[in-house]
Amino acid sequence: MNQMVLQLEQLDSVRLNFGNNGGLILSIVQAFIMFGVALSIKPLHFKTAFRNPKGVITGVVSQIVLLPLVTFIGVYVFKSYLTVTVALGAILVACCPGGNISNFISSISRGNIELSVSLTAISTVSAVVITPLNFSIWGNLFINSAELVRELYIPISEVFKTLFLIIGVPLLLGILCSSKLPRFTQKIAKPIQRISVAIFMAMVIIAFAANYHYFVTYIKYILIIVLVHNALAFLAGNSAARVMRLNERDRRTLTIETGIQNSGLALMLIFNPAIFPPEVATGGMAFMAAWWGVWHIISGLGLSVFWNRSRKARYDKALSERKCRHK
Repeated sequence: MNQMVLQLEQLDSVRLNFGNNGGLILSIVQAFIMFGVALSIKPLHFKTAFRNPKGVITGVVSQIVLLPLVTFIGVYVFKSYLTVTVALGAILVACCPGGNISNFISSISRGNIELSVSLTAISTVSAVVITPLNFSIWGNLFINSAELVRELYIPISEVFKTLFLIIGVPLLLGILCSSKLPRFTQKIAKPIQRISVAIFMAMVIIAFAANYHYFVTYIKYILIIVLVHNALAFLAGNSAARVMRLNERDRRTLTIETGIQNSGLALMLIFNPAIFPPEVATGGMAFMAAWWGVWHIISGLGLSVFWNRSRKARYDKALSERKCRHK
């Protein structure tokens, strides 16, 4: 057995330190974030599906079907190099809805913002049902193929119940507030979104500081796994858009929406004792979700810089050729 698997097996027994009530606080923060997201969801976003069905349908299929499928194939092919919990962490992240920061990255990447917001809204609202269903299907399929010595069970009913409370209720309240109290919503929407993101980032920093030793010891392997997984996610979204012959702006948006995942939601599920009891080793899952939350921001911003530079280079080349023709 190689050194990587030995290290990852040790990681499985690690329980990240989020404090005595870390799981509860993380759930509250996630619910607060979902409420803030819901304040910006309007019926107009869902009408986009009828005006631009090709882009929306491709994006939904890419997020809900293609990414979990590609992830399962990846962890299955390389399962001899992974532990079960690391593989399940990758699958869980892939089954979560798109991350909220995807709209911002689409904006600075000159993508289709309307399509980005629409896909985020659809994936977030449908996550109450789709995330537990997808995780149950692909997670159990991997567990059955892994030939575990001890049984590992994914309680889909608990996942559904948790997501209903953390996503469903805040979304319902946020959408009701947005439709019934539009002026009030307009005043509080941006402050709530900024506060929720700031609180979440503060929790990430605090958690990193509290788990620095584990991070230094194990991150070299998790970093490689997340880097490859995230690259596959971007590639899946971009490939789906190219197959459907979408324009460049839509391709950028689908690439970002498929590669930016709500890993904070994955962490919240991992730290829910009703879903994964304390006696179940979840260190690998937690590390996967935690590093995803950091890395997809870095990779998304890096991708936007690459696209913008490529666009500028093409513009400069076209300008130069035009000048040459006029000489």
